[in-house]
Amino acid sequence: MTSYPSHSERWIDVSGPESEVIVALIHGSLDRSAGMARLSRLSSRTHRTIRFDRRGYGRHLDHPGPFSVSANADDVVSLVGDCPAILIGHSFGGNVALAVAERLGTQVLGVSTYETPLSWFDWWPRDSAGGEALRVDPQDAAETFMIRMIGEKRWNDLPEGTRQQRRSEGRALTGELGDIRKSAPWDADKITSRVLCGRGTKAAPHHAMAAGRLASILKNAEEVILEGAGHGAPISHPQEFFDFLIAPHFGGTTLRGEEP
Repeated sequence: MTSYPSHSERWIDVSGPESEVIVALIHGSLDRSAGMARLSRLSSRTHRTIRFDRRGYGRHLDHPGPFSVSANADDVVSLVGDCPAILIGHSFGGNVALAVAERLGTQVLGVSTYETPLSWFDWWPRDSAGGEALRVDPQDAAETFMIRMIGEKRWNDLPEGTRQQRRSEGRALTGELGDIRKSAPWDADKITSRVLCGRGTKAAPHHAMAAGRLASILKNAEEVILEGAGHGAPISHPQEFFDFLIAPHFGGTTLRGEEP
């Protein structure tokens, strides 16, 4: 019988019944655990579910770094302890999930990524939102990134306090975006978990290409397409995301004390 690790830090949210398998929801760049809340409500009906603010974001803003994939993977490894885990990564979080799957091997029962950037490849556009963010000072990077993602009007409509919070997250943003432009942060040959590589029908061309490419380079992977979804599917299409990218990993997992 595995034991749950302690999760007392204020930047971690844990919900759901005791279960043999933990679901870890890993948010993307310039996001926070709240972006995974709708998925957590669905997953936690049957499984212990963890969502958390990654280092440098939200309630974890004061983390000193580093902000690499490897360092973020350290946090996830600590969060899941020795429990069998299902890892769900949105955007940059997908690279973190894959790095953890490489490290933990068969302890990871399944991985789902969604529109995860493969920025180290030559074909990845240099003028993406991340690319533009890296061309400015860290204090301006978050604003540049957000305007590219949501548009200038929506950015300006945000409360000033929210905009200031996002700007302060620029050091984490530039750290992690720079890291995934150097080289692949995981070794595809060492990832044996089943991987579902998600993207929406409204995906940007490079995100759509990345999902298919990821499915082709991993040993046990397939592309999953969410109809009508864009990059923000965990918020806009939570039920579809759950049905096609989380629930398929639940086969054979049970609550503690139940017969399989």
